Amino acid sequence: MDFGNAFNRVLESANKLSVCGPLQGCEVRILLRLCSQHLPLYPMQLLTLNQLVPHQNYSEKDISPYFWPNGKMPVREDWKRLAQHGFQDFRLQVGGLVENPVVLSLADIEKMGMVEHITMHHCIQGWSGIAKWGGIPMQALIDLVRPKPEAKVVAFFSFGEALYGGPYYDTQRLENVLKAECLLATRMNSQQLPDVYGAPLRLRVENQLGYKMVKWIERIEFIQSEKQLGAGEGGKNEDDEYFDLLPNI
Repeated sequence: MDFGNAFNRVLESANKLSVCGPLQGCEVRILLRLCSQHLPLYPMQLLTLNQLVPHQNYSEKDISPYFWPNGKMPVREDWKRLAQHGFQDFRLQVGGLVENPVVLSLADIEKMGMVEHITMHHCIQGWSGIAKWGGIPMQALIDLVRPKPEAKVVAFFSFGEALYGGPYYDTQRLENVLKAECLLATRMNSQQLPDVYGAPLRLRVENQLGYKMVKWIERIEFIQSEKQLGAGEGGKNEDDEYFDLLPNI
């Protein structure tokens, strides 16, 4: 289908939705679903929500005195053994559709260039909190492994389990993790990342809700499509419940 004609269809659908002025956030989500009837979702993400670049301005004094922990702590014996020794023996495996698959220790990761951001976390459950996260930009990891042209999605696999059982995972579009504030975090509030908040590694994606920020990361794979994993919805929460693939804030 010709892109221009297809996009005209999208605009017609949007006009039917919006009779009272510019589209609001919830209407944009409806528009994205309508777009999928005429176009693959991927180009519509590029044209709309994924064009937004997160930028937050918080200082040390804004950091929350208590940051709510969430998710089921890992029960796997290998994670427990790693935690007992401060994750010194942890090795992150990064592979899939890349030219240079790697295995990295936490020390290797931190040598790639640490940055810090103070940001507000938004949970789908309705709470929020501000913390300082330290880690490496995903851009640095991507530069190291060199994804192949067919790699469009990054999958993050956790040591932890999902609410209804099974290993937790989630995915991000490659263009989203290239945003400047997207981190593989090893530190929280200037300390080593605590176990309950996702040690040894957690993802920070500051333009999305918290369930997309995988904690207790074990490995990362670059893949062609989220349809290749699980039920094909883009993550374990998305597979098991009505969670959005693109929960931008």
